[in-house]
Amino acid sequence: MKINISDISNAMFIPLKSWAEHSPGNWNILIGSGFLLLIIGGILTFVFQKKMGKADERTKQISLNSALIMLCIVVLCDVIFPKEYMWQIFFLFKYSLAFLASAIYLAVRYKKDFL
Repeated sequence: MKINISDISNAMFIPLKSWAEHSPGNWNILIGSGFLLLIIGGILTFVFQKKMGKADERTKQISLNSALIMLCIVVLCDVIFPKEYMWQIFFLFKYSLAFLASAIYLAVRYKKDFL
């Protein structure tokens, strides 16, 4: 028996698809929460980048690790999220999660190194 990644992701996201298509309000909640996460993640990432100050040996490494985390999250979401349906929504959530993961990493490093 062979199991595909697409079968697993379809099994995980079919309930979300049916919930979102149930009413326009559900669809709007999904889009609104995605934009909210994107805005929060982007702002937090920007704030922690600015709080670290000018680029030097230490902060440049932290920024590069932050970018690497964003790249890993984008690639992981590309593997997990389905491509056949609701791809626009998953595109939004992919980058929302990437910005949030980067912001969390920057917050932890800021607390550890600068406070």
